[in-house]
Amino acid sequence: MNLHTINTGFFKLDGGAMFGVVPKTIWQKSNPADANNLCSWAMRCLLIEDGKRLILVDNGIGNKQDDKFMGHYFLHGDDTLDKSLAAKGFNRNDVTDVFLTHLHFDHCGGSIERVGDRLLPAFKNATYWSNEQHWEWAVNPNDREKASFLKENILPIQESGQLHFIKSEDGVQFQENVNIRFAYGHTDAMMLPQITYRDKTIVYMADLLPSVGHIPLPYVMAYDMFPLQTLKEKKAFLAEAATQNYILYLEHDPVNECCTLQHTEKGVRLAETFRLDEI
Repeated sequence: MNLHTINTGFFKLDGGAMFGVVPKTIWQKSNPADANNLCSWAMRCLLIEDGKRLILVDNGIGNKQDDKFMGHYFLHGDDTLDKSLAAKGFNRNDVTDVFLTHLHFDHCGGSIERVGDRLLPAFKNATYWSNEQHWEWAVNPNDREKASFLKENILPIQESGQLHFIKSEDGVQFQENVNIRFAYGHTDAMMLPQITYRDKTIVYMADLLPSVGHIPLPYVMAYDMFPLQTLKEKKAFLAEAATQNYILYLEHDPVNECCTLQHTEKGVRLAETFRLDEI
């Protein structure tokens, strides 16, 4: 098995929304905001090369939205999904599986491309993986979250016949050396791949832990649907990760790809940061 970082670029979100109840005077030390209170965030995906399977975990925001939509999120940087795949010697047609942690637009927007007036799978040879509980949550969204679930990102996957569901069971095996953890605070039934790699355990954090700046327990996003559930999940997971020396792969941290944690007198805190290719 080989793991590859796939960078798809950066976007901006309101710093207050990203850090919830934590005051700006504190969070801006780790994530400085611009004049509009916006912070830059990565859309860092993961490519798992394992035998005959090439599994892409999440795929960024994509490029099919109109200028008005993109103008809200200030996409920037030189990285794109296609450029990052090519740098590893692959293209979209090589991908056999697209694993979607959840269906918010910054995680699944690259799943579908616009071809003329049609919306088609961007990975024509791939099986797309979600779970039935989260899928139903996304296609029948609540009023607070529906702006994150865009039908043009979601429904064409099902219409293509390429959609498959994973059982909503914590620890379910996706394939050898890849098990799935479930989290329910950010959105319903978000999936986190847990990978055994070179005798280490790597967990793809999605939005349970967007960045190293979110490690202290109160640092919970205002975007989370059930923040007290996030707090519970985060507390239990971070303690486990520090004790077991897990490597956390960070999807949104603008600087750090991976980190480890340690127990301190103040609780679980950052130990080390490093790139995936340094493992």
